[in-house]
Amino acid sequence: MKKNRWLRISGFVLSAVLVLGSIAGCSNTPGTTSTPTTTDQGVGVLKPASRLKVATTSSLYDTGLWALLEPMFEKEYGVEVDVLYANTGIAIQYGQRGDVDIITVHDKARELTFIADGYGTTRSAFAYNYFVIVGPASDPLGLKGLSAEEAFKKLAASKTTPFVSRGDSSGTHSKEQAIWKAAGFNYTDIRNSGAWYVEAGQGMGPTLQLAAQKQAYTLSDVGTFLAYKSQTGLTSIVDKGSILLNVYAAIPVNPAKVAVTNSAMATKMAEWLMSPAIQKIIGDYGVKDFGTPLFTPCAGNEPTG
Repeated sequence: MKKNRWLRISGFVLSAVLVLGSIAGCSNTPGTTSTPTTTDQGVGVLKPASRLKVATTSSLYDTGLWALLEPMFEKEYGVEVDVLYANTGIAIQYGQRGDVDIITVHDKARELTFIADGYGTTRSAFAYNYFVIVGPASDPLGLKGLSAEEAFKKLAASKTTPFVSRGDSSGTHSKEQAIWKAAGFNYTDIRNSGAWYVEAGQGMGPTLQLAAQKQAYTLSDVGTFLAYKSQTGLTSIVDKGSILLNVYAAIPVNPAKVAVTNSAMATKMAEWLMSPAIQKIIGDYGVKDFGTPLFTPCAGNEPTG
C-alpha cells in the first residue's frame, strides 16, 4: 500500500527534498521517471514525468481509499500524483493559493463558494456516506435512538460526559456546527460552556482515538469510524437523519484564477472519479474488511438528504 508519502504541510517539504535530490543526481527536469528515452545520439535520457497535486480531506485518506485510488490513476495516466492530506478548510486554502491542481473535500456550502469566487471550475460529487455520533458502548447519557439534534441537546444539558470536536475547520467540524445550530444553540456559547467540550484540532482518525481515551462522544464520518472501530472500541450511537448526510466532491482549481501546474490532468481526475469503473471500486471499498462499503458512489445522482 502506497501511503503516508505526503502528510499535511510536511508533504510539500518532502517534495522539495525529492526535487533537489533529482537535480543533484542528474541534469534532467525534477520529477523524472525511471523509464529512459532513446535520443538521436542513442543515449538514454529520463523523460520528465507529469505531476498532479491533490489536496484531499482526512477522512478519504484515513480510510485508505486514496491509497487504493492513487496508484491506479498514476498507472492509467502515466502521472505522479502527490496527495496532500488536510482537512477541508485547509484543502480549500491550498486550492485558493494554487498549491494544488484539484481538491477532494466534503462541505458543499464552502465548495459552492469556492467555485462562485472563481477558484474552482466544476464540482463533481462522486461519493457519499453519513456522519454518525459515536461513543462508549455504555452510552452514559442514553443518546441511543435520539436524533442528532436531540442528542446534542442532551449533551449540552448534561455537561458531564466529554464531547470531542474536530475543532479544525474541517467538513466534519462544519457539520457539527450545523447540528448545534439546528438544535437551537449558538456554537460560540457551546465552545465556551465548560471542560466537557474538547477540541482535538486533528484529523478524524486521531480525533476518534482521543474520544476513546476520554470515553467521550464525537461526530465522525461512518467510513473513518469503521476503519478505526477495532482500535477505539467506540460504537455507533446516532446514525439516522438527513442532517447527517456527507457528500464528497472533486473540484479542479481554475487556471484562469490561480496559476496551477497541471489543470488538464486535474480535469481528467475529476472525470475518472465519476467513471463507471471507478464508481464500482468506490462502492466495493470496505466490504471485504467491514462487511459494508465505506462510501456509496453517486456520480450523476447526488443525494440531498
